[in-house]
Amino acid sequence: MSFAELVSLFEESGIMIFIGYFALFNLGLIIVEVFLDFFTSKERRWKDTGANFVIFFINQLLEKTTFGAIGIIALMPFHWLTPLSIPMNIWTWIAAFIAADFTYYWMHRLEHEHRIFWASHSVHHSSQDYNLTISMRLSIVESIFEWIFLIPMILLGFSPFMTMACLILIAQYQTWIHTEKIVKLGWLDEVFNTPSVHRVHHGSNPKYLDKNYGGLLTLWDKLFGTFQREEEKVIYGLTKNINTNNPITINFIEYQNIWKDVKKCRNWKDRFRIIFGDLRWRPAYFREEVEKVKVDVLSDERRRVS
Repeated sequence: MSFAELVSLFEESGIMIFIGYFALFNLGLIIVEVFLDFFTSKERRWKDTGANFVIFFINQLLEKTTFGAIGIIALMPFHWLTPLSIPMNIWTWIAAFIAADFTYYWMHRLEHEHRIFWASHSVHHSSQDYNLTISMRLSIVESIFEWIFLIPMILLGFSPFMTMACLILIAQYQTWIHTEKIVKLGWLDEVFNTPSVHRVHHGSNPKYLDKNYGGLLTLWDKLFGTFQREEEKVIYGLTKNINTNNPITINFIEYQNIWKDVKKCRNWKDRFRIIFGDLRWRPAYFREEVEKVKVDVLSDERRRVS
């Protein structure tokens, strides 16, 4: 498959036309929920909602100009390299969709487990609200690197078009699950990623952290031990909230936090691990320095009292 053929598929194929209408339908759902909340005076952080729309607009602008082409350009060499080639028919589309859902699970999980990936993905989790506009609150730089996670599918023989189209469909599916208006759905919550399942994923409650990574199916969470049912009221947001509605700050504050920690590191091994390692890991001397500051502050207070 050449670049020209790939671009032609993205521009003219029936599945892309469907994805376009699906996106418009989802945008309509979001607008309806916004109006419902406004006219029923439902409690909502309206500046937060405004920030979500601005982030969405920036993402659309970048996707339609620069960033949208990065994944295509980067994946084509792997497509040309692999000796495997899977044709496009109904059965291979089903297989591609399942493979993309499996890929999405691991991409999503790694974005929660490694700090450099969390720096971008945390944008989506940084709101203390939970409504359909949260589905638009996505990092403006994620598309620069997320194509990396699609390489295994390409090497297995799926075309870049099938791979990316399936991932886009999985992302579009998830719009409707960002709501509190739909309660538990019984057996559907055990099979599919539903509002109840995804509310858990957005919870900062200790029992909800790092759970329910699946895109469409809960199968992968159950298989790899990360499934959690909604059992207590969900507290949305981060474990340490950023308390800002500035779209640029929302997108880059965690990168700033990483840089601050990197500057405090004493060697390159710790710097590397701060950037690419477990997002909760910090060198032991970070804690020692914090404790020393606490002791110094306490000593100062005692001297002032005496």
